[in-house]
Amino acid sequence: MTTKTQTPTVPEHGETVFIPLNKLKKHPQNARKTPHSEASIEAKAASIAAKGILQNLVVEPELDAEGEPTGCYLVSVGEGRRLAQLLRAKRKEIKRTEPIRCVIDTANDPAEISLDENVTREDLHPADQFERFRELAETRGWGAEEIAARFGVTAHVVKQRLRLGAVSPKLMQVYRDGDLTLDQLMAFAITEDHARQEQVYENLSYNREPWTIRRDLTASNVAATDRRAILVGAEAYTEAGGTIIRDLFTEDRGGFYEDAALLDRLVLEKLERIAAEVQEAEGWKWVSAHIDWPHAHGLRRIYPQPVELSEEDETAHDAAQEELERLSVEWEDADVDLPPEVDQRFAELEAEIERIDAKRHAYEADEIARGGVFVVLNHDGEARIERGFIRPEDEAPEPEDDESPDGSAVIDGVRVNAHGEVMDGGEHGGDGHPACDHEPEDEDAEEDGKPLSDSLIRDLTAHRTLALRLALGEQPDMALIAVAHALAAQTFYRGGGDAHCLEIRPTSAYLASHADGIEDTATAKALEDRHAGWAADMPRDVADLWGFIAGLDQASVMALFAHCVSLTVNAVKQPWETHKRHALATADRLATAVALDMTAHWTPTVRAYLGRVTKAHILAAVRDALGDEAAERIAGKKKQEMAEAAEQLLAGTGWLPPVLRTEPPAWLADEQPQVPAMADAMPEADSAGTMEDEPFAVAAE
Repeated sequence: MTTKTQTPTVPEHGETVFIPLNKLKKHPQNARKTPHSEASIEAKAASIAAKGILQNLVVEPELDAEGEPTGCYLVSVGEGRRLAQLLRAKRKEIKRTEPIRCVIDTANDPAEISLDENVTREDLHPADQFERFRELAETRGWGAEEIAARFGVTAHVVKQRLRLGAVSPKLMQVYRDGDLTLDQLMAFAITEDHARQEQVYENLSYNREPWTIRRDLTASNVAATDRRAILVGAEAYTEAGGTIIRDLFTEDRGGFYEDAALLDRLVLEKLERIAAEVQEAEGWKWVSAHIDWPHAHGLRRIYPQPVELSEEDETAHDAAQEELERLSVEWEDADVDLPPEVDQRFAELEAEIERIDAKRHAYEADEIARGGVFVVLNHDGEARIERGFIRPEDEAPEPEDDESPDGSAVIDGVRVNAHGEVMDGGEHGGDGHPACDHEPEDEDAEEDGKPLSDSLIRDLTAHRTLALRLALGEQPDMALIAVAHALAAQTFYRGGGDAHCLEIRPTSAYLASHADGIEDTATAKALEDRHAGWAADMPRDVADLWGFIAGLDQASVMALFAHCVSLTVNAVKQPWETHKRHALATADRLATAVALDMTAHWTPTVRAYLGRVTKAHILAAVRDALGDEAAERIAGKKKQEMAEAAEQLLAGTGWLPPVLRTEPPAWLADEQPQVPAMADAMPEADSAGTMEDEPFAVAAE
């Protein structure tokens, strides 16, 4: 008996049926040839898992070569939903035989209806999407994670859409009308303050770049990278009631602190706590906390002086140094990382040596009792502690001369009146009036001990001055000591201008008034450390300064001289100072002579340069450093984006704007292999030995 194979029953056109998932196939005539993205399939799978299949698949029976149905069905419309269900089956969320609701279509061209589904529909306007997401969060109470799970997107995407949905309805309508781009709308979404958003929108000029909108919206806020935010920290700020706004569409490096006044208050409170701790631990008379360095304080500064270590500290220092050297020798050839215990011991020994070395310089107890400390916020967000400032009312009294009731005094055996004029009558006699230059001398009236007349003293000291000039000019080494003494007396001592006999007055321009934040740079810190090092070595009494300098070796005298002279350099160019062109030319020659390399002190960042010049200047800088191709890559960017990209491109290239470049010496420009003598690198001297262009300026009176 022969068994006949039963032909599968084919549903009628337009009939809705449930077909097992594993019986559905992609229709070969489906209009979509570009595969669905993984993200799209993920989103559909999440949506179906949460809400089911909201739109039926459209299918037709699969026929074999003889035109007989195979029992499978070809999906003309809904291929993405089929793939989403297959993904769910793969994840064991459903079975492969899960029934899928489908509509049979045997009348229409499958290619046409597949195309029709994707062409004749209109996507939801993004503004509607943003607002609906916002409504879900507000009416259902769903968080970003739950919404993300129901729509198959990341929580970050949901947060972005929620933020966009919170933009002012007025601006959302402007976006719907096509007068705002999505990038501009995202820029407005940096804050949820509708009034602020609308205010910035109303004040926008022709420049509506997203970065401009963000800049204006955050103009009163403080970036998380600001030194104030670094000192306080996000946790302390938010605990105090502050709000941090985040830009969900760009890298904001921590957001923006919305309440600048609150942040400033927290900064001062923390600095004041640090100042109080320093005062309690060290005993200073006063402490003063500031966000910015109080440049106009006008106070004299003292520095710690060398002190002898106690025998106990010397022993501990020697022991730590000896052990450190032994460990260094023992592990210097090790090819592996140091064991944790050895690494920790190195750190302990270095800390111990540093602790004891710090005791080698100290302030006198009376200086601490009279002096004070400034605690300020450094550029890196750390507290900067500067000690040793003396207020005028706390200055130690000057030594008093032997004054008489009439205001006269005896100085070096000569009595002078209150005006400094030599008085006739010497120390004990006379009528208290200045001596007459041409008063007849009565030999019989002369008494032992009578001082010389004013005119004679001036006469004699003038001859002595002339002789000193001649002698000093013949002894360059001693002239160097004399100049170093004059400069050091005025640089390191209160009232030091009267402690030397050279009419040289060093002046030092205040650079912070020309370049904001320059005092917080690494270069400024290095200069201050050098100055503090010399100050710590200076004798306490200016009267001992000559002996101190004269006792230095030649190299040390030269180093002290160079430091004092360096403080007088002024190469700042200001547009109204046209008379300084020769001085600036000399500064260029000085830079060449000292081989100044500004790449060690300055880099072309957005803040320092690139954000303050035109796009043409930015492109010229990149082209100069890296060539035309690099410049072309950023030529189409907006100003802020171009500046940021240029900063990254120029990093490490050593590029400098022309005003900061140092001209090579002539011998190098001529490619002469030999190194020139020192005289060749210095400005030419005339026949009298005077410099035509001095490498530094010292005002002479």
